[in-house]
Amino acid sequence: MGLLQLRCLLLFAIAAITGSLVRGYGLSESYYQYTCPQAEAVIQKAVFDELNKDSEPAPGVLRLQLHDCFVEGCDGSVLLDGPYSERTADANSALDGFEIIDIAKAAVEAVCPGVVSCADVLAYAVRDSVLKMGGEYWEVEAGRKDGLRSNATEAELYLPSPHFNVTQLIDNFAKKGLSAEQMVILSGAHTVGSAHCDKFVNRLYNYNEQYYTDPTIDPVYADYLRQQCPETYDNSTEVDNDAVTPELFDSNYYVTLQENKGLFSSDQALLWDDRTSHAVKSLAQDHGKFTKKFGEAMRALAAIEVKTGDEGEIRRCCHEVNH
Repeated sequence: MGLLQLRCLLLFAIAAITGSLVRGYGLSESYYQYTCPQAEAVIQKAVFDELNKDSEPAPGVLRLQLHDCFVEGCDGSVLLDGPYSERTADANSALDGFEIIDIAKAAVEAVCPGVVSCADVLAYAVRDSVLKMGGEYWEVEAGRKDGLRSNATEAELYLPSPHFNVTQLIDNFAKKGLSAEQMVILSGAHTVGSAHCDKFVNRLYNYNEQYYTDPTIDPVYADYLRQQCPETYDNSTEVDNDAVTPELFDSNYYVTLQENKGLFSSDQALLWDDRTSHAVKSLAQDHGKFTKKFGEAMRALAAIEVKTGDEGEIRRCCHEVNH
């Protein structure tokens, strides 16, 4: 073999290895063009039909994407049942929307059995749920395989906490290849949905030795939260993330941060850190910019550590691996 041929082979090998490490390698917007061309429309109809009956699960479906992708990559592992699965982790205790994914999967299985993965169904359903809440459309890339394992310990280890400071948030997202700006944009998902008292009550009582209440909370808002979550609270209580437009996917989340009405300390901290405050103020002023950038950030999120080829399977049912 000549030197030139050897060099070409070496470059080809390096390119192949590098390509396999690229985020979302193997994904395509037209992945099901020939194997199940109606997949996207079938999934969207199933999601829309269910949310037309009851819109409450929509924010939960949206949350599933990050909670899936930050643990084992975007492989549908968060959907798996089991005594020690990701769904049993404390960080996932309030997750919702699983039934929407099951219904959408059943709908696409009826027309294309064994073709569309649960991980891809989830990615489509997330986009469609955002649309139903007033958000904008983005193109979804497909081609993910479903993972074969799900571990609660890993969920606790890798998922961001509502108590994180900005440094912890930036580091947490950077480990998944996401920038500080993308972290701020994806945090905008908190413009919809709600949270239980235990996720923010530490800000209301005996905050630290100097302050009884977190000084970054608007005092009137703090009083409102104390009414919802007294010191001896019932954790079944839920409080809207955005008290003004809780069911509308808009940029009001960033407006509330400027008013010191962020529900989580991890949210409010974004306003007070020089690394993130500019993005908060910019997104608060421009709804169109937020919705456009949110779609771009979701495409990046949904391409984290995907499994392709023989790395996974196409589950028949999203809550269990094939037998």
